[in-house]
Amino acid sequence: MPDQPRPLPAQPNLRFLRLEARRRLAAGEFSTLHDAQLAIAREHGQPSWTALKRLIESRLDELGHPALAQLRWLVSRFGGADTPGWAAPADGELREHLTGSLPGQYLRQGAAGKAVTALTHLAARWREGLVIIEDDPLHLRARVSGWLLQADAEPESPHRLTGLRMTLVGAQVTDERVAAPPVSGSGAVPAAAAQTAATGFAELGLAGLVLAGGAPGGAGWVIARGWADLERAEPLRPGHRFPAYGVSRLITATAVLRLIADERVGIDDPANDHLRTVRLADDAVTVRELLSHAGGVDPPAPGRRYASTVPSLASLYGPVLPCTRGRGSGQAPGDYAALWQLIADVTGSDYATAVTRLVLGPLGMTGSSFPAGWPHEDPDAVTGYVLEPDGTLVPDLDDLTAILLAAGLWTTAADLIRFGTGWSSLLPAGLASEALRPDRATHIGLGWRLKLADGIAWEAGNGPGGSASLIVGLGDNHACVALTNRKVSILGLDREVFQHGS
Repeated sequence: MPDQPRPLPAQPNLRFLRLEARRRLAAGEFSTLHDAQLAIAREHGQPSWTALKRLIESRLDELGHPALAQLRWLVSRFGGADTPGWAAPADGELREHLTGSLPGQYLRQGAAGKAVTALTHLAARWREGLVIIEDDPLHLRARVSGWLLQADAEPESPHRLTGLRMTLVGAQVTDERVAAPPVSGSGAVPAAAAQTAATGFAELGLAGLVLAGGAPGGAGWVIARGWADLERAEPLRPGHRFPAYGVSRLITATAVLRLIADERVGIDDPANDHLRTVRLADDAVTVRELLSHAGGVDPPAPGRRYASTVPSLASLYGPVLPCTRGRGSGQAPGDYAALWQLIADVTGSDYATAVTRLVLGPLGMTGSSFPAGWPHEDPDAVTGYVLEPDGTLVPDLDDLTAILLAAGLWTTAADLIRFGTGWSSLLPAGLASEALRPDRATHIGLGWRLKLADGIAWEAGNGPGGSASLIVGLGDNHACVALTNRKVSILGLDREVFQHGS
């Protein structure tokens, strides 16, 4: 037994340890799965795999239900916001319960009034009560008055909420065109995936939904449910292309890592050493910090973040990109805008051409590209939708993101599986491993967002007419993808499929 046992994470996950045991068995480190499991148990200071399981179960019992507790505080505290005599919580009280993303970003900026206003708008809905759908200790999903509410809590006490998202769900949809969605698939679609597609489609109120999964060297599978275009009654197919909001950043990160592997860029070089078309206001920001969302680069000015066609970076920002978010903040939407330009400046070609050569081509992602605008003439491109307050789905086609690399990739589910299972093969093993180590300030890897307790790396995002999510297992590079043609949070859908061992 080791002198210094490995500590369990804040929210231990037995599934991740099982995957680690299988990975070490496949690598030839052990001759049987029992030996691999026993070694992992002893590395954590336990005499057997059974003892390790019991320890994990007791730790989870001790952890309790912090996400649910914080959400109930919000419901209780803001439930009477529109009644006479209600007093808003002060900044200090909010900080005891909220941090991280919206509404926590307002707290970091010292503008608690904005958070109070945002939460107050939800008071009438919250009074109708919560129906809990999923209650992990640090992650919770619930229904409330026709909305899906998702909450995430910090692993450390006092377990403040790091994320709070509300999405109008299927109960509010009155559009009869989605009442009986067609279904198609390819490969051996797991039963859990088919069920998740059915429930997720109805729960979230979608026009179309694609789920996919696969492992390195495997055949993979895809299931498509719903419609690529409601007006034309065009059924969604596994091969339809979607805007890969958010996930596009991973393509950018991998392209930069390839330049680092080729010694054309140093990972700890100041980014300004390689930028030619624009410069950062802060000369000290490094390439590593940009990759880990720690560079502090501002997003484009309000009103310039979406456009009908992708503009140049200089036209969005001017010659200098402001860096007022603070290095290490983890809230720097412009960091990847700088990497967009860095790739173009270093390679001497436009971003899309460079990324195709560095990433898309080598991985065989033939269904992926970076169009300059919404590809209306592409017969394989989906139509994007927005859910109106009256419950109807209407096209959402006018704009797309102005920052090409952050959300400009159009791709298929199968191509994203190719990326998720194969990206590390493009890099030296040491650099690929480094990409999956969290930055001490942002807890983000080199492009990848990490949940070490769950054994996953991931990225997700949404924008006009679409949402995308990609999850990759840290133990075996198994990947799951979710794509839809409506702006809505869908990260939980591929996570459900992933957790059921697809």
